[in-house]
Amino acid sequence: MWNKWLEWVCGLMGALALFAIMTLTFVDVGARKLLSNSITGSLELTELLMVVVIFSALPLVSQRGEHVVFDSLDGLWHPALRRLQNALVHLLCAATMLGLAYLMWGLALDIAAQHETTAQLKIVKAPFIQIMALMGGLTGLSPPGPLARPPAELSEGEGVAL
Repeated sequence: MWNKWLEWVCGLMGALALFAIMTLTFVDVGARKLLSNSITGSLELTELLMVVVIFSALPLVSQRGEHVVFDSLDGLWHPALRRLQNALVHLLCAATMLGLAYLMWGLALDIAAQHETTAQLKIVKAPFIQIMALMGGLTGLSPPGPLARPPAELSEGEGVAL
């Protein structure tokens, strides 16, 4: 249940933001080529939407265990030691993400109190930092699938192992 909800919410957020970036870029380039005039604030909008794309993907990457992995020494270690290392790395990552989420939430509250906006379009920044904090918190709280099982043997062809 949790996994389906997380995939649906994060996937929808990321997909909509990515589609908005694609549409904005297409229209902006078209306007520059055909009308010799760019869309005002398109860079700001792209930056804000990239925050949504990146941070909405974090919980999914963590849950699926699709992080970038450096596994050059894994073949030398006993499977029990690899399981312990896997558990420790996931717990450290979860604690780090929860700590970052806490700090980002505090930053969002400070920015909201100061009414900070973007330079050109005057878009309020706080909601985007709150999204970063919430997605970071979800990343830290999402049950990591790889923690419950031994590290999978990854082949180089899968694109997830270095």
